Amino acid sequence: MGGERFVGEEALWKNDVPFWSMNYSGRILNDEFSGNFLKEALRLVEKENPYRGPIIYQKGQYKYHCIINGDFKWFQGYEEIYFNNNKTKEGENREQRTEYRVQ
Repeated sequence: MGGERFVGEEALWKNDVPFWSMNYSGRILNDEFSGNFLKEALRLVEKENPYRGPIIYQKGQYKYHCIINGDFKWFQGYEEIYFNNNKTKEGENREQRTEYRVQ
């Protein structure tokens, strides 16, 4: 679901069995938000922190900030985007590694 307020879920599967999932929700705060900047930041995810984007990324007047607690097995995060030091987007992420067993 998208728009000014949004929610979503991502999942990873191996051999038709889900082993990891992430739920997220957030909101766009003003017209200065750039979806292209968010996509650019998310493509820069670091191997050491494989959650959303990098801890901090800045380009021009935009700044991406991701606060993380936990590890790959159980994670909670908060994501912000600023334009000229004004917050344009905020969101929460919850991830977990799940080891489903097929019966």
